[in-house]
Amino acid sequence: MNIINFETATFKEFENIPNYDMVATSRIFKNFTDYMVDHDQMNFRFVTKGSGPTVTVTSPFLKKSTTCISLVSNDYLNFTQHPAVKEAAIEGIMRYGTGAGASPLIGGHHEYHVMLEDKLSAFFHRPKGSSLVFTTGYTANSATLLSLLKADDCAIVDMEVHASVYEGLLKTNTKRFPHNSMIHLERALLETKDKFKTRLVVVDGVYSQNGDLAKLNEIIDLVKQHGAYLMVDDAHGIGVLGENGRGAIELYNALHKVDIIAGTLSKALGHIGGFIIASPELINYLRYQSRQQVFSSTSTPASFGLIKALELIDEEPHWRKQLANNVAYFRSGLIDLGIDVGDSKSPIIPIKIGDPHRTAAVAKLLLQAGVYANCIVYPGVAKKDARIRTSLMATHTHAHLDYVLNVLQDIGGKISLKKIR
Repeated sequence: MNIINFETATFKEFENIPNYDMVATSRIFKNFTDYMVDHDQMNFRFVTKGSGPTVTVTSPFLKKSTTCISLVSNDYLNFTQHPAVKEAAIEGIMRYGTGAGASPLIGGHHEYHVMLEDKLSAFFHRPKGSSLVFTTGYTANSATLLSLLKADDCAIVDMEVHASVYEGLLKTNTKRFPHNSMIHLERALLETKDKFKTRLVVVDGVYSQNGDLAKLNEIIDLVKQHGAYLMVDDAHGIGVLGENGRGAIELYNALHKVDIIAGTLSKALGHIGGFIIASPELINYLRYQSRQQVFSSTSTPASFGLIKALELIDEEPHWRKQLANNVAYFRSGLIDLGIDVGDSKSPIIPIKIGDPHRTAAVAKLLLQAGVYANCIVYPGVAKKDARIRTSLMATHTHAHLDYVLNVLQDIGGKISLKKIR
């Protein structure tokens, strides 16, 4: 007999079960995930073609592979499928092989890494030596923060920053402020004054679950006023937002006002990896002091395609314009249906429902109708803030989006899509 009611449980109940050791915990959790799979309430599905506006999905619930409109990818510009990016990635493999062969400091730092880092520095209008590439965006955040912030430092973070940020803060002091609350940010800055060697404010440019933006103008003013530093993780903004695709930071004309810019290479740029943009001195410190940088094998020669992807941000701006058009069109359609989309100002548009089990039921009906969208529950969001998370791509058509809106309208006649306040 299970000690936890699987019908109402979320992942939170399995984080620390009293009197259960790690093996016993993993066994009951396996029973729970099996229950979720049997009731088709798990996001993990098998996709049998590459990222795109439609994908072929295999799920026990569907019984057979089905072509679905995809609303799950962060491949916002669909550069994973861009012929020029593919050609450059293949060229990288043919020129350098399939792997780096070693960690950076013992022979794994290759010519293509230097070229990519120089391209990233120039992309953000910084001098050479201002960029460092990591194997993942997650690691770029966690490794940087673990390396820079120690026991006598303090991070002041928006409560909705990415999980990778929180992992990076395990060895330092932390103050969290409610999402985008400038009153609470200023209070934290006042409370920490003269108490720590380094105070680093950490925010996202675009928040990954709500799709809303940091109030960067106000944040920058407060950080400067109180003598702190600022790190912005703009993983979901870079390549997508701003007049020239430099992200949410560019929207606020703040490219040279942010001390540390963190980004990913796996979303708009269509590959894998992460990077940090900072002063050459900070980058040099991270290159030799970040353990994840020093001891991890680095990115493969296929990342040669990233150099082309960065060039395409400038050469083919129509992808950003097409994406922005899709975002405005779909967001307007959702609002017309009475759906709560929060304050999204990006390709991430949540359908906020609140109850996790009702949200899972909506996701199941969407999949049944040929729409693949993620049900986001705890720990991705607060327990009572479950939602369907949709991510749009430049290559979606209005016909794709109209179909999704019509399906949602039909589902709304069976299950309320209104968020319970």
